Amino acid sequence: MQDRPSFDEIYMDLAQNLARKSHCVKIKVGAVLTKDTRIVSLGYNGPPAGTHNCDEEWPETGCPRDSKGSCSLALHAEQNAILYASKNNVSVDGCTLYITLSPCLACARIIYTMGIKRVFYLQSYATYKGIGTDEGVDFLRRFGVEVRQYAPAPELNS
Repeated sequence: MQDRPSFDEIYMDLAQNLARKSHCVKIKVGAVLTKDTRIVSLGYNGPPAGTHNCDEEWPETGCPRDSKGSCSLALHAEQNAILYASKNNVSVDGCTLYITLSPCLACARIIYTMGIKRVFYLQSYATYKGIGTDEGVDFLRRFGVEVRQYAPAPELNS
């Protein structure tokens, strides 16, 4: 009998593959929004369509930094997925978000406001940024959103 991957595995694998599309020089992040085992929207981090691709315009350093030291052009992967759904009149209320990096606080506020109910993340934003806590994860949990760090299923040797 052949092992069949779970939807969680499929969607996190897809998020990781989407991250490879990112033009960000600093970190590549992918996101998948699902509802009832169906894909609603996809996204990866990078500048808005029609602006500069950071890896082409600034291949050594990435885009200029804003006053807080963050990318001045980039939209986060989850923002891109939510915005694309919204632009196309697709509700994300009740959706599950699979993302390769846990959401920052600003994205967490958007996730909560849009009615996304579950978030699976692969890596910690706090670890990446060198800060003490995952503020976005803490925010989401405080307000009833289910958030879990994704742990891939162990490989079975045949």
